[in-house]
Amino acid sequence: MPPLPSLHRSNRPDDHPPKSTGRESGANVVVDCAVYVDGRRLLDQCTYEQALAEVRERGAGFVWLGLLEPSHALMLDVARAFGLHQLAVEDAVHAHQRPKLERYDDILVLVLRTVQYHVHELNTVSEIVDTGQIMIFTGPDFVITVRDGDHTGLAGVRKQLEADPQQLGLGPGAVLHAVADHVVDSYVEVTAAIEEDVDAMEEAVFTPASRIVIEAIYQLKREVVELRRAVKPLALPLQLLTHDPKLPLPVEIRRYMRDVLDHHTAAAEQITDFNESLSALINAALAKVSVQQNTDMRKISAYAAMAAVPTMIAGVYGMNFEHMPELKWTYGYPLIIGLMLLVCGGLYRLFHRNDWL
Repeated sequence: MPPLPSLHRSNRPDDHPPKSTGRESGANVVVDCAVYVDGRRLLDQCTYEQALAEVRERGAGFVWLGLLEPSHALMLDVARAFGLHQLAVEDAVHAHQRPKLERYDDILVLVLRTVQYHVHELNTVSEIVDTGQIMIFTGPDFVITVRDGDHTGLAGVRKQLEADPQQLGLGPGAVLHAVADHVVDSYVEVTAAIEEDVDAMEEAVFTPASRIVIEAIYQLKREVVELRRAVKPLALPLQLLTHDPKLPLPVEIRRYMRDVLDHHTAAAEQITDFNESLSALINAALAKVSVQQNTDMRKISAYAAMAAVPTMIAGVYGMNFEHMPELKWTYGYPLIIGLMLLVCGGLYRLFHRNDWL
């Protein structure tokens, strides 16, 4: 068969209108589009219509179309070209869907939540985990990846697959597995970073005389809850992809998905442990703050009791009565001052012995 001609993708605004929310006008929402036959890239720099027509004319291979935050008009055009269901198109345009797996005849739609960790300082209230979304449409002769968010790019996944023609030769299912594996690996990386934060927070809470910012613990717990919402619901879709023989997925791909499911299970269990640990940390921190407040109140009460003695004596002598004890005695004033100091010293010793001071 003669080599395929090199075609150029159209960049006209009418062909690929930019998404109206967030991405600048003129930004390239079609990240990449290529034809793969027997695991090798044979046609690139082409429109998805041209790529799909070439694959169906050959009767072999598949198209891999990568999109970044497409507009509704572009997704409708893609849906008409590839025969996607309208409901799936709505999910692709309106991001922040829960992880799920849906089937429309011979087309599978997998929704993945992506996560990214932000380096931050301990005891500061700031965003720690950023989330996005990747939708994967797989059909008999195409795979479409729709990404929302500027992190968890798929260029490395495509490059890695292109370097392994045998794996890529398994068809669109190979891309489905590679993307899912890439996303789950990011879960493992983020949970490892969160684990360091939780360990540091535990050390700070249980270190004597340490300054605790309760808001920082609440913030970390909120980020862990957001991470759990992104990761945990993916368990059921991965189980279906692994164990359901009715899905249009090669047996070899289902075997590969077992490893993805194992990694996901480990990450999900670790996130659950983080949530429980942070709940215990909040209780411990609140108890520590309460103890510190009780200690401060005891100190304040002790000093107030010592201050009450000279205040009472000075108050009596401040009444300016004519007949007051020792008013005309030379040593009366030093005696009263000494009495104040003696009583205050006795109170201080008493409070110190009882660990109030």
